[in-house]
Amino acid sequence: MIAVRNLVHQYEGTRALSVAQWEAATGSRWLVLGPSGSGKTTFLHILAGLVRPTAGEVVVERKEIHSLSNAERDRWRGANVGIVLQALHLVPHLSARDNLRLAQYLARVPQQDAAVTSALAALGVGDKAARRPHQLSQGEQQRVAIARAVVNGPKLLLADEPTANLDDAAAARAVDLLITAADRRGATLVIATHDSRVKQHFSNTLQL
Repeated sequence: MIAVRNLVHQYEGTRALSVAQWEAATGSRWLVLGPSGSGKTTFLHILAGLVRPTAGEVVVERKEIHSLSNAERDRWRGANVGIVLQALHLVPHLSARDNLRLAQYLARVPQQDAAVTSALAALGVGDKAARRPHQLSQGEQQRVAIARAVVNGPKLLLADEPTANLDDAAAARAVDLLITAADRRGATLVIATHDSRVKQHFSNTLQL
């Protein structure tokens, strides 16, 4: 379970985000909605422990993540969080397989080829494991990025505008892939978007 209380974040003295209270049950699916500039990306980064809020607390599975040291928070994130950013940030000189192996290495978890193979296969790109990002279509790159996000079995799966610049069919596939990946792992799924096409897949929303 995730619990957010009295969350405030400011950039250079200007309030960029304010969430008085929000809770998400383990395994639930949530949309974080709002126009550009409403703080959606900042909210995801705070949930992931990438950004420390100006005030408030974020409790994930009874752990207040921003009370941890930087090193402890990095270890916690590697073991518990998968995140798909707007820019996919696949390492260009590594194969799809090695991008997932790198995620295991950075999270300090055992590098298990079986987990990598399973994650790529589940996302329909198992036959592309040896290819580098430039040898993949945009949709295939997105699938690899989602596989990388789930390879370590995260308890929390976050996605920032995953349907941006996608046509209707591709957008539907991206959302289905995220839901399927989260369901396979029993992970809590939180998607930040301003795309109205995504709403039909979710009953839980947080409006910023």
